[in-house]
Amino acid sequence: METKLLTVDPMRDVDVVQALGSPTRIEILNLLRQKGPLNVNDIAAQMRLPQSTTATNLKSLEQAGLIQTQTMKATKGNQKICSSIYDEILIRFDTNGTKASQDVVTVSMPIGLFTEFDVGAPCGLCSVNNVIGMLDVQEVFLDPQRMQAALLWFTRGYVEYKFPNNAKVSGKKIRKVEFSAELSSETPATNANWPSDISIWVNGIKAGHWTSPGDFGDRRGMYSPSWWKLSGSQYGKLKTWTIDETGTWIDGAMVSTQTIASLGIADRHSIRFRIGIDEKADNPGGMNLFGKGFGDFDQDLVMSIYF
Repeated sequence: METKLLTVDPMRDVDVVQALGSPTRIEILNLLRQKGPLNVNDIAAQMRLPQSTTATNLKSLEQAGLIQTQTMKATKGNQKICSSIYDEILIRFDTNGTKASQDVVTVSMPIGLFTEFDVGAPCGLCSVNNVIGMLDVQEVFLDPQRMQAALLWFTRGYVEYKFPNNAKVSGKKIRKVEFSAELSSETPATNANWPSDISIWVNGIKAGHWTSPGDFGDRRGMYSPSWWKLSGSQYGKLKTWTIDETGTWIDGAMVSTQTIASLGIADRHSIRFRIGIDEKADNPGGMNLFGKGFGDFDQDLVMSIYF
């Protein structure tokens, strides 16, 4: 199994440093690494802490991006399942804008910084403060304020991003590349049973799709701002595409035979990442892409290159 490493810039990632400054939170991270995903009650019991104290510490870890949570049905109501994200955490004092280590480089791309798009209405953009431009007008995706987008959606088409290819600079061989994003289907007024095949393309080559089960609006997303209407898309699922020397995987399940070699990642100065709905999709149910400040995961579009 691959080791997932987080490299922290202490000047920029103050929330991570603060989260790691508590022995209790360190013990919770160790517990989740040893035991795997646990619900809040189990963590509180094993830590011998009040549930309120446990919930407060878990919220700090989640806000810092050190754990991820998922709400699942329980015998009575719902339960919150928590899991650790990283195997190792390294604090470096020589980073400069990009999280880097000897073995992995991670770049966080704001979702509004797409370089190309072709979308169909209903569609739109919004920041953490307000809707950007007019709803259901494709031209709003050209608005300079798109740089502030924390949520974007469309029913057909795609958005495309250009990531820097750090392998060209370092001269190292790429072992694998990962793309992570919070996603859901898109339909007016939301619908938890609205499947949509969301595909990715790397350097113009399709590398598999994930079928989103629906557009979720049964509750407010953990980070979705209070002004955002409850009838709007609230949160998605955090999905990770991994492309290595053997194929393409989504959360550990193989979805394509496309490899690092077949996608030509090592040969280019930039990595073109496109995400959207294939014109031939069996389930063309649209897409919501959640960025930092929206949904259940406080992150933008993230790419990690492993050497």
